[in-house]
Amino acid sequence: MVASDLPDELAGLLPRIQRLARRRLWSGLPTPRLRGAHAELLRLVAARPGIRVSAAARELCLAPNSVSTLVNHLVGEGLLRREPDPGDGRAALLHPTAAGVDRLRDWRARRDALFREHVARLDAADRAALTAALPSLRRLAESLREGEETP
Repeated sequence: MVASDLPDELAGLLPRIQRLARRRLWSGLPTPRLRGAHAELLRLVAARPGIRVSAAARELCLAPNSVSTLVNHLVGEGLLRREPDPGDGRAALLHPTAAGVDRLRDWRARRDALFREHVARLDAADRAALTAALPSLRRLAESLREGEETP
């Protein structure tokens, strides 16, 4: 591969890995399945209980109305609860429910096991290369986020 192919390779490969992982994770899960965007939002809310919808949208790089739709779905499934913001009656604060925390714990365990299994199949040189690439991938994500307009 020549260096000029790198952007195209990354742009195609990273989403493909994510889709393949999600497909594997969905198999055998009870319905309704915790889809990728739902899992991302639930993960964020569990890490930052009381986050506003607008802040979650910025963090996830999604439009606020898209996050509102995700919130409505997760509230309907009993995985999130929405509370009025005491400082701003128009805003809502998001909190995971016990069922949401359990579902997220199961999702993480399945995801971690999936990646552990498949990374272990790689040889030591590939594992070392992936480890070495992580800081660069983080910097790439930060670079993509710079100057980003709020969706």
